[in-house]
Amino acid sequence: MSDFSGIWIPLITPFADGAVDHAALRALVRRYADAGVAGLAALGTTGEPATLDAAEQDAVLATILAVAQANATDAQRRALPVLVGVSGNHTASMRARIEQLNLLPIAGVLIAAPYYTRPAQDGIVAHFSALADASAHPVVLYDIPQRTGVRLELDTLLTLAAHPRIQAVKDCAGSLDTTLALVRDGRLQVLAGNDLELFSTLCAGGSGAIAASAHWRPERFVALYRALTEGKLDEGRQIFHALVPQIQLAFAEPNPAPVKALLAATGWVRNELRLPMTRASAALTERLVALGETQPR
Repeated sequence: MSDFSGIWIPLITPFADGAVDHAALRALVRRYADAGVAGLAALGTTGEPATLDAAEQDAVLATILAVAQANATDAQRRALPVLVGVSGNHTASMRARIEQLNLLPIAGVLIAAPYYTRPAQDGIVAHFSALADASAHPVVLYDIPQRTGVRLELDTLLTLAAHPRIQAVKDCAGSLDTTLALVRDGRLQVLAGNDLELFSTLCAGGSGAIAASAHWRPERFVALYRALTEGKLDEGRQIFHALVPQIQLAFAEPNPAPVKALLAATGWVRNELRLPMTRASAALTERLVALGETQPR
């Protein structure tokens, strides 16, 4: 059984002159392994998977897994777990993709509700159940109604929690009632997906976060998690309040443009995205550069 606690980074996909920059991607994976993050999420929203063709997606995942597995060559370390995003609204196609992923050494699959079609809740249950039945790996539900157009209602989440391979939820619905109910139920590990809710989710008993803003200064996010899980509330509060400006800037414009601008300002990647995503505005980039200068690479 996988453990989905701690700070997970939903990796960007770096580009250079329009192509995937695998060298930069390898450097990022090593960076986050050294920072002590719990794991990585590949090909999630932050990774711009909708702009990658199938071959590019496979190549990105292969690069991430190679570096994550190489991390275990040091006897003092472990392989860094990798979650893989699987999205769409055609259950059969998604099932076929999951069957491909069954052959890979991944920690699990991260699956959002079918987007655009807005199915009924019983359709959502049947969809996730079919995909979980097909998966050899654990499933993390991704509840993000602002992107899919439909939320996973609490009864739906509790029904899906009974499936033996559904183990966690990336909680982006913004409902404190739902978050608390899931934590109290205890069958699903609850990962904050809205970064500003990381502190409250952990204090309520959540297991961690999949946090795009943690691309920069990941050690501070790891320190926040450790402080709160060790009961050091004052220390955790101090760390979190220091991180709030960074988190707010990371989502001031559509993700991952601000994150890429900040990483570019600190020398990790080029500031490139693929349409329809565009770079952060000049005004926001200026603020992100100033933020990066407060703690250079």
